[in-house]
Amino acid sequence: MLTQKSSGGRDWALPLLLILVGAGLVAAAFWATLKYVEPPLPDKIVIAAATKGSPYYSLAERYQAQMAKSGVRLEIRETSGSFENLRLINDPTSGVGLAFLQGGIANATSAPDLRSLGRVMYEPLWVFINASAKIERLADLKGKKILVGPAGGGTNALALRLLEANDVTAGNATLVNLELPDTVDEVANGRADAAFLVLAATAKTVQRMFDSPNVRLLNIAQSEAISQRLPFLSPLELKQGVVNFAKNIPASDTSLVATKAVVAARADLHPALANLMTQALIAVHAEPMVNAKGEAAIFAKTGEFPMSNDPELALSEDARRVYKSGPPFLQRYLPFNLATLFDRLIVLAVPLLGVLLPVIRFAPMLYTWRIRQRLLYWYKQLKIVEKGLNAQAGAAVIAAKQGQLEEIEEAVNRIPIPLGFTNQLYDLRQHIDVVRRRIHTVQSAAMA
Repeated sequence: MLTQKSSGGRDWALPLLLILVGAGLVAAAFWATLKYVEPPLPDKIVIAAATKGSPYYSLAERYQAQMAKSGVRLEIRETSGSFENLRLINDPTSGVGLAFLQGGIANATSAPDLRSLGRVMYEPLWVFINASAKIERLADLKGKKILVGPAGGGTNALALRLLEANDVTAGNATLVNLELPDTVDEVANGRADAAFLVLAATAKTVQRMFDSPNVRLLNIAQSEAISQRLPFLSPLELKQGVVNFAKNIPASDTSLVATKAVVAARADLHPALANLMTQALIAVHAEPMVNAKGEAAIFAKTGEFPMSNDPELALSEDARRVYKSGPPFLQRYLPFNLATLFDRLIVLAVPLLGVLLPVIRFAPMLYTWRIRQRLLYWYKQLKIVEKGLNAQAGAAVIAAKQGQLEEIEEAVNRIPIPLGFTNQLYDLRQHIDVVRRRIHTVQSAAMA
């Protein structure tokens, strides 16, 4: 009995080839997309801060609480300060993805792999001098004994840079590296003429300096000019009496300069984490700045930080989008992890759609071709039966042809054909009858 299976399955060759090509295109599209799409979201991020209780560490704790609201764990690493933070964030094996850095210790040239998420706080430079010393400007420190902070620290780096800008060097002054606990006594007792400190206004050392009658704060009258030449510095003004109203400290408005600490991120930090951390910065610094007494800290202004205009490091593109447009659309309505997952799925769906759309377009054509192949197979068998039907055909040949035709007709009657192709099936049956009539004609001619 003839069946369509006897075709050897060659009619499946083209569909199978198309399926394999389509699968290959889908795989290639996914590979190309995954090569450039952001990786899965890490379960934590590490920020290098400073010692516990420091302004960096306290601020990191506030960021940590904000990040936890989105289900992301911010791990705070205790360090010795900005220079260790810079070393850690530049080391890809340290696990540190974020770090607080004092302004002036890193820039786009010296640290090209770092990005800014925003400047987050002032770090004022205090230049305290012995009350008896005749010092009115930084340039007057020539020939003096100056405490410039611990070697290798942020204070030391800033002090040396400012002194050099004022032509004060180790060649014409005595520059001493000294730890904080001894600084106040050295200046107050006249064993040192001046001391540089980069500390918060609330720091104990700063308060002790203000409380000492033998110490006064230097007015940096050139603060505006200094900030123009050294853009990582900002001019600040300490208003008369703001430190202590009762004692009128300071006794007059005093000009200062300050660095602005930055939250730096590695350039390869997961984009979703850079985005979320920037949101945390904005949320934390938008909180009220007053204490339980309703008083604000010196230099604290709600909404002033974070600052997106960074004078030293390139702003992260993810951070830039947050500052410009706020959180991504999905994060406004969905939990962070779910929104991030959908973002990845949307990106992964793009190549799939790029392949599926042409496949969907050609699928009806392929389906029609497959149905026609079923019918064309039997037309081919009819041609074989019809071949050799002539006046010279003997009775045995005619009988064999009749038997083949009956098998073809029986097989055709079992073909599963969709309703839309029924007309073509009936055409095939009519053509079977045409061949049958021809057999009868040849048979009648042979018997005459």
